[in-house]
Amino acid sequence: MKEEEVNRCQIQEWYPKFKSVSIKTRIHELPESFVQYLLDDSGPFLLPVSISNEDALPNRIHNPEEEDDYQVVEGSDDESEQPSLPPSFPELELEIKESIASLGGAVFPKLNWSAPKDSAWISTIGTLRCSTFSEIALLLRSSDSLVHDLCHAYDSCSDKTSSRPKSFFIALRKWYQSLQPEMEFRCFVRNQNLVGISQREATTFYPSLLEKKDHLSVLIEDFFMENLRSRFESENYTFDVYVTKDERVKVMDFNPWGAFTLPLMFTWEELEQNENEQGDGVEFRIVESQCGVRPGLKTAVPYDYVDTSSGSGWDQFFRNADEELQLQTRSPEAGA
Repeated sequence: MKEEEVNRCQIQEWYPKFKSVSIKTRIHELPESFVQYLLDDSGPFLLPVSISNEDALPNRIHNPEEEDDYQVVEGSDDESEQPSLPPSFPELELEIKESIASLGGAVFPKLNWSAPKDSAWISTIGTLRCSTFSEIALLLRSSDSLVHDLCHAYDSCSDKTSSRPKSFFIALRKWYQSLQPEMEFRCFVRNQNLVGISQREATTFYPSLLEKKDHLSVLIEDFFMENLRSRFESENYTFDVYVTKDERVKVMDFNPWGAFTLPLMFTWEELEQNENEQGDGVEFRIVESQCGVRPGLKTAVPYDYVDTSSGSGWDQFFRNADEELQLQTRSPEAGA
C-alpha cells in the first residue's frame, strides 16, 4: 500500500468529487491547536469553553461543594499545581455552528478517515448525533479510534514518510434519523473490479435482506460501474454504500485495501484470491440466519469498561453465549 492510496480515502479528498452521490457534508480544516488538544493526555479531561455557552452534557449536576475542592488559595504550597484553564476555539466553533445549522441542525462528525464511533456511549443519547460544537468536541476528545488518524495513518504504507498528514479536517455529515443499519454495505474492489459485497452491520441477522439480496447486488454493481470504477483512481480499495428506500445508492466512505480496514464477512485472503472479472457475478455475503451471528455485547459502554471477572455476572453471560453458539452450530438447521 502506498501513501497516495491512503490519502485518496480522506473524506476531504474524495467528497468534492462524489458529493452528488453521497450525503450532504460540510468540511472544515482544523487548526493545529485543536489537533494538539485532541492529542493531549497529560492533564485533566477538559472540554473547550463554549462561546455560545453550550454544554455537551446539559443534564449533569454541578456540585459547588465538589468544585471548591479544586480551588487554590493564593500563596499556598499547591499554587504551582493549579490546573490549566480549559481551551477555547471561537473561530472553529462559529464555523461549525454555521455548518450544523445549514445541515438541518444535527450532524455526525468524522476526521480525515475515521468517525469517533467508540465514544458514542458518552453522549447523552448514545449515538454520534451532535447539534453543538461542545458535543462534537466531547466525542472527538473521548475517542481512542481517532488516534489512528492522528498518529498512525501511514503505518501500513511501504513508502511511509510521515506518521500523520500535514492537515486534519473535520467533516460534518447530515444526520438522517431514518437510516437503517441493514441497508449499508461494504464493497471490495481489486484491480478495479468489484469482487465482493458484505453486509456492513455483520453482528445482526436481518430477515428482510434475504429476499432483497439479489436485487441489492444489481443496484450496487450498477452504481459502481456508473459512478466509481473509472473515477476513483486507486486500483484496490473498499467503499461503503447505503441504499435508500427509493433504491438510490449513496457512497458513504472509502477505505484502503487491507491494513486497518475490516473485511467483515470475508477474509483478506479470500478477497486477494478472487480474480472476478466484471460481469462474472459478485459474491454478496449477508448474515443468512441467526446461527450465523456470534452473540454480541451491546451495553452502550466500551468493552474495556465491562467487568468480566469471576462473579461479575458478565463471565456467566459469555459462557452461556458460547454454549448457545455451539448448540446452534451443531443443530441440523445449521448445516442446511
